[in-house]
Amino acid sequence: MKALGSRFSFCAGFVVGTFTLYVFLRQMWWTVSEEQADSFSKLHEHQQQLEEEKNIWKKERLALFNLMHPHHTGEDSHIADELYKKVRILCWVMTGPSNLEKKTRHVKYTWSRHCNIVIFMSSVDDPDFPTVGLGTKEGRDQLYWKTIRAYHYAYEHHAHEADWFLKADDDTFVIVDNLRWVLANHTPSEPIYFGRRFKPYVKQGYMSGGAGYVLSREALRRFVEGFKNKVCTHTSSVEDLAMGQCMEKVGVLAGDSRDTFYRETFHPFVPEQHLTTKFPKSFWYWSYCYYPISEGPNCCSDVSVSFHYVEATGMYLLEYYTYHLRAFGYQYRYHPPTPLGYGAEQSKSRDITEEQKKAQGEVESPSKDEKKRDTDPPPGGGEDPPAAPVGNNQ
Repeated sequence: MKALGSRFSFCAGFVVGTFTLYVFLRQMWWTVSEEQADSFSKLHEHQQQLEEEKNIWKKERLALFNLMHPHHTGEDSHIADELYKKVRILCWVMTGPSNLEKKTRHVKYTWSRHCNIVIFMSSVDDPDFPTVGLGTKEGRDQLYWKTIRAYHYAYEHHAHEADWFLKADDDTFVIVDNLRWVLANHTPSEPIYFGRRFKPYVKQGYMSGGAGYVLSREALRRFVEGFKNKVCTHTSSVEDLAMGQCMEKVGVLAGDSRDTFYRETFHPFVPEQHLTTKFPKSFWYWSYCYYPISEGPNCCSDVSVSFHYVEATGMYLLEYYTYHLRAFGYQYRYHPPTPLGYGAEQSKSRDITEEQKKAQGEVESPSKDEKKRDTDPPPGGGEDPPAAPVGNNQ
């Protein structure tokens, strides 16, 4: 009887052990299979992206040259196409090695495709992405050094391949076609730059770093020459303020980028903050903005250029809203004048009168002081301060 019990225990243990081993090995097989499938999927996705890039970009000297102006087949884009050829914009994006996958690649596959040339500026070279290594360290105290070296690089390597030179962060979304509209009535030989104009500390104001800013070719030349002849130096780690101080010293005008309704086009926050947040009067934004602030839907131009603090998924959402989403049965309510000398549409474009503006409830008539725009800068008191408070929504 004892031998029979031992044999039964052995058999039962053998069955249980074999079954346990089977379950364990099966689980391991599924885990390995899932990892292999995930790796294969990522490899396939990467190969697809590389194939797409061949049709979009031509890579030269760590810069990406756009091979075509992207738009939908069958849509009338002749004005945008003409502006793309005549208002050539080099976009350089400030980034770092740790941001390439989580932020910068989403810029690469969305709005930057509308630039004529794109350069991703980092602290180190990455020929695969690609990025230009500026030889700086990483960190907020390095932002102005990066900006100085990036603009010097753009001038030395691409000064005659673009007319305008845009700086943007890797969490800034830019509607480049709208930027061309802002720039089209100016020439690259003008010493001027545009962005979201702030007023403290610099007599003529300066442009918000987070919202991005764009220099004409002449402004770029003066910036570079300013460092060569010691008119400009690295005086502060506050990038946008230091940039504005240099621009004023070398005689570059801080331009007005608002639309014909006096609405802002460059924005230092995400759209939902501008549209829904009620900024407390103690918030820095009220004392920094050069022009009067409008809250709610009138915060932002219908031809807005940029938004800041945009996360990865937000890049694709804004790209979709800008270039895909349409409400059926409507024409655009706002008809900005076609830039002079661009296409037959010039005769069809119209300036909307002040009476129409009032009737549409868009804006109040600007005062004489507002109409003066650039002529009388306010008294001066710079990198972008903290983001808007999100807890004070209307």
